[in-house]
Amino acid sequence: MTVTERVTGVLALRPSVFEEIEADTTANAQAFAIVVLASLAAGLGGGLGGGAVGLMRETIGAVVGWVMWAGVTYVLGARLMPEPETRTDMGELLRVIGYSYAPSFFALFAGLPLVGYGIRVVVDFWLLATTVLAVRQALDYKSTLRAFAVVLIGWLFFVTISWALRA
Repeated sequence: MTVTERVTGVLALRPSVFEEIEADTTANAQAFAIVVLASLAAGLGGGLGGGAVGLMRETIGAVVGWVMWAGVTYVLGARLMPEPETRTDMGELLRVIGYSYAPSFFALFAGLPLVGYGIRVVVDFWLLATTVLAVRQALDYKSTLRAFAVVLIGWLFFVTISWALRA
């Protein structure tokens, strides 16, 4: 399966595509590229606050956040909240979570007048759906609710750190 077919499958929320990405140990560079391209699209769609330096900072932040997100998901999902079938490693989580950033490609259009806010909302919910599905598949969960809980707890962790760093 090509990268384009994988991205299309992720956008269509096809669990089998996430399983293929999870199993492909050579897909880490692809996942990295998706995170970088998605962050550039989101930055451009957000109006280039801070110019090229701001865009570069956002891209580096997205890559660091991706790795941290995979680590937090590993601890929460594989160590603290596993199901009996849970078997995963950081590489699997990096791949599927990286690919789950794909809806952010559409954030490029978030700066459009009149429809930009709506696009951003749709992209945010789409990101939530791809991330929950990625986590469910990588952690071999039967329960989508458990995967949602891992994503929500991880998100709360990052929001708390973000607030603390800004204070």
